[in-house]
Amino acid sequence: MVTEMTGKRIIASYMTLAGLYTFAASLIWSVNTLFLLDAGLDIGEVFLANAAFSLGMVLFEIPTGVVADTLGRRISYLLSVTILGLTTVLYLVAAEAGAGLAVFAIVSIFMGLGFTFYSGALEAWLVDGLHAVGEHEGLDSVFARGQQVSGVAMFVGTISGGFLGQIDLAIPFVVRSVSLGVLFVVAQRLMHEIGFTPRSLAIREVPAEMRHQAAVGIKSGWGQRGLRLIMISGALRGVFFGWAFYAAQPYFLELLEKDAVWVIGLVTAGVSLSTIVGNQIVEVVSRRCARRSTMLIAASLVSAIAGVTIGLTSTFAVAVVSLFVVAAAMGVSMPVRQAYLHQVTASEQRATVVSFDAMVTSIGGVGGQAGLGAVSSARSLSAGYIVGGAISVLAVPVLMLMRKVAGPDDQLGGPTDAGAESSCPAGLPRVTGVESVPVSALTKT
Repeated sequence: MVTEMTGKRIIASYMTLAGLYTFAASLIWSVNTLFLLDAGLDIGEVFLANAAFSLGMVLFEIPTGVVADTLGRRISYLLSVTILGLTTVLYLVAAEAGAGLAVFAIVSIFMGLGFTFYSGALEAWLVDGLHAVGEHEGLDSVFARGQQVSGVAMFVGTISGGFLGQIDLAIPFVVRSVSLGVLFVVAQRLMHEIGFTPRSLAIREVPAEMRHQAAVGIKSGWGQRGLRLIMISGALRGVFFGWAFYAAQPYFLELLEKDAVWVIGLVTAGVSLSTIVGNQIVEVVSRRCARRSTMLIAASLVSAIAGVTIGLTSTFAVAVVSLFVVAAAMGVSMPVRQAYLHQVTASEQRATVVSFDAMVTSIGGVGGQAGLGAVSSARSLSAGYIVGGAISVLAVPVLMLMRKVAGPDDQLGGPTDAGAESSCPAGLPRVTGVESVPVSALTKT
């Protein structure tokens, strides 16, 4: 199969799979909080259910990393699609039955399981495939282009979900389940293991393999100071972003003083466009002399300021623009972080290290959803934005430390080739030519 594949075909398949996945997932993103409130949960319980989702990602990142690195990236992706479809249906059943927080929390944990099967697997499939066919594209650009594809998919999905939710908040969940069923069929046809050889794994071997993968994640990920620092910064970002995204639904309706669900759909779609703008910033800067850490620090600082602004303002338009700025900053940081992680990690450890990074970020998400949810329940949603934005600024000094230890891997586009001429000022690493290509981001599946 490898000999029949080309870099362009692998990239096209990757963009298709990432885009369709994001479209299906994003159908509920503009109505999820409103759906849970309508199902009978209060605002604090809504974020506890979301915290359970993040907890699920913490619990299952290592086990699902074992699946991706043994049975294969394709199986991991298909399991993700299947579990997300089933848990989406269970959300509908729980709402119809008037179930309480405990049931929604359990289902959310398994939604987290579904997402962990996705995280890292599709990216690793892409990178392994490109290496197998001799393609050596700039990963920063690959991931930025892919996030643009996913951003467009999110734009369509969130607008569709918002308008469908205006009719009935349950309809986006129904359409999402059907879309995931279609995606399962498409993925079976497009996704084949390229550049990676799956190996069988008996049930009795799973605990030992989990211990091995955890050790790999700790040694190859957390054990490298540069990776450890970028993971910590991701956890600090995770404290705020997931909560901020879902808190915007009731908060913006409160500022708007209207029960207009379709407006929230448009706002959420605007978030996807903002991430595309952020991705494009990476595209532009990566063609010039720059460091990854510079972009990450700037994005973190801008995001923190904008987050606090959302909480301080009482004007709908200012709050919306500030949320768009937060999303654009995310659009800058995600592909740069992904490229750094993949560049410094060997192929056989790649899915495990990426999953370990996602687990650390999810730990921040658990604390953020529960903690900021408690703040918003006891005080107000605006107070949650102020506190969350202030916490996220702590990523800046962490990234400044990362800048000192990252070395040539801090260079956008990869380490400088020996003997190549540099047009950068003295003291800055030269950026090699970055060419085009794809990825995806996600908030809650």
